[in-house]
Amino acid sequence: METMENTRDLAQMVAWMGFALAFIFGYVANKTSFCTMGAVSDVVNMGEWGRMRAWLLGIVIAIIGTNLLVYFGYLDLGQTYYTRGTVYWMGALVGGVTFGVGMTLAGGCGQRTLVRLGGGNLKSVVVFMFLGYAALVTMNGILRVVVDNVLRADIFTLRLDGLQTLPALLGLADKTESLLLAVALSVAVLIFIFISKEFRESGDNLLAGLVVGLVVVAGWYVTGYFGVGENEFMEKSYLGTDSKLAESMTFVGPLAYTMDLWAYWRDKNVTFGVASVFGVVIGSFIYSIFNRTFRWEYFNSPQDLFRHILGAVLMGFGGITAAGCTIGQAVTGVSTLAISSFIVFFGIVAGAAVTMKVQYFLLMRSA
Repeated sequence: METMENTRDLAQMVAWMGFALAFIFGYVANKTSFCTMGAVSDVVNMGEWGRMRAWLLGIVIAIIGTNLLVYFGYLDLGQTYYTRGTVYWMGALVGGVTFGVGMTLAGGCGQRTLVRLGGGNLKSVVVFMFLGYAALVTMNGILRVVVDNVLRADIFTLRLDGLQTLPALLGLADKTESLLLAVALSVAVLIFIFISKEFRESGDNLLAGLVVGLVVVAGWYVTGYFGVGENEFMEKSYLGTDSKLAESMTFVGPLAYTMDLWAYWRDKNVTFGVASVFGVVIGSFIYSIFNRTFRWEYFNSPQDLFRHILGAVLMGFGGITAAGCTIGQAVTGVSTLAISSFIVFFGIVAGAAVTMKVQYFLLMRSA
């Protein structure tokens, strides 16, 4: 009985830590207008790279921090979903592109939906519900058949002997060599990021990138060091039923588990991922209240409502199929240097960019 109580206490501690980290994330994301969809839009439509560099800065910090955790023994990459030796490359690509299309139609990705919800945007309530339900149906319902039998069929699956990380594929089994590779890649990206004087002088973009990266690293530490394999009450990680998997910030799977939690409250427990959903919303809400930016917003037309619903459904399906989102794969997953995470990242950017170009073309034609 005492052991059960200890594990329950540990579960609650991990969940509260997830809430605290997500609270910081939500507060800062609202303050700095951090938005991955907006980052792609700025580049495609205006040639402005500020928010994209902030996103890349978050990724670089997450890569360095995560690999330092691995080097010092605080995280085992073998105990994460991203790095397992089975690469569902078609699912990663199709899921990433679908998510990119969806987030463009819905006006933002999963984390942006939660941030906007905290700021009074009622559109985000609709996106939240449809995204979460579509993710749940894809994870455990009828759409799971499509994912498993088509997008994750053997013909579209690459099975490796070891981890599907870049260092492993290059034969770098030593922790020091892996860390050096991570640092080398990070330095190359950092040069691109900070070569821009405008970015160096942008306090909000610097803060956004710094906080996003550090929050992801902290999430890995919390679940990797405190939470892995310790708690039978952590029934599911955000992507599966294996309670021994470490996780960090991601927002599609946890939205599905939040819906599941609400429907079956007596049989469920608040996990790190579910707590992070509420943390982002409340952190954003606190910022908007104290800085008087809270504003009620709603749809301006039936067509606007339809676009948001369609976008939310595509994000829910794409996020689960790709095993992550703009944060869950493009930052958290990429921090492990997993090959599938890079596929998802480029798929999301490509899907969003093409959708923006199509929207612009249709707008010009109608004008």
